[in-house]
Amino acid sequence: MNDLSADIGYKSINHAGEQLCGDHVDIVEQDDNSMVIVLADGMGSGVKASILSTLTAKIISTMVAAGMSLDECVETIAKTLPIDQSHGVAYATFTVMRIVANETIELIQYDNPDVLFLRNGQSAEYEKTKTVIEGKTIFYSKIPLQEGDIFVAMSDGCPYANKEEAYNMNWSPKDIAEFIEIVSIAGYTAKGLASLLVDECDKLYGGEPRDDVTACIVQMRKRMPLNILFGPPANRNDSERMMRLYFSKEGRRIICGGTTSSIASRWLDKPIRSDIVINDDIGDVPPIASLEGVDLVTEGVITMSKVASYIEDYV
Repeated sequence: MNDLSADIGYKSINHAGEQLCGDHVDIVEQDDNSMVIVLADGMGSGVKASILSTLTAKIISTMVAAGMSLDECVETIAKTLPIDQSHGVAYATFTVMRIVANETIELIQYDNPDVLFLRNGQSAEYEKTKTVIEGKTIFYSKIPLQEGDIFVAMSDGCPYANKEEAYNMNWSPKDIAEFIEIVSIAGYTAKGLASLLVDECDKLYGGEPRDDVTACIVQMRKRMPLNILFGPPANRNDSERMMRLYFSKEGRRIICGGTTSSIASRWLDKPIRSDIVINDDIGDVPPIASLEGVDLVTEGVITMSKVASYIEDYV
């Protein structure tokens, strides 16, 4: 295992006037720091498109994660999807990003806009191998991963963002890549980058998207160990052993809870200094404290409950 970690984030907005999004993103995590991400775009918009994209994403992500071949995945999709009566076909485009042990990424692309690839902050080219399965032209790529690599998968609602019916010549994939190059400098998370891109598309549509818009971004970051100590041991006689174990770990340290921080204070023989400044932005969360040798000291249950709610909003 290397020291890389995949930061994944996505955002969608619906076609104007539709209650359901015709795009769908599915993520399947595997045991060996591998995962499969599928972005599917169903034909049209609304309920039918939502059904097509959801089935496509779920079937492909599950089968690829289980080690099934691409031929089997596409054949299953062709036989499973309901037929769109107005077009006479079962149709959904898809992009698969399969991260293997945080070392390589495999791209499988069918009829969605090409995945954008940024390395060292700049747009980069990558090789594609063409194959035809069940009459569908599919492109396959395999790229070794490096820290800072960014991959941008999107539905066609992104490059077509425009107030008019015509294609927006000023918002090509090259322009989108340049947009990501600029905003990524600020150090946004993958979720933040996806949100910025989709929000920009929404502006180009004038707030009334003519298509569903989805962006899914994978950003490779260096793995940063974080050690959180929350609550004292059930047996107070274990306090010494708990402290030795906790402070033997590499990485940043956070301690949550008054009793736990007091134990750490005694073990380190350092005083706890409370921050009496109340931050109105975080409402009823108690103030933090400082303890030499620890990066952050907080209150326990209330603070962790707030953190949990933030995590739910993020994912």
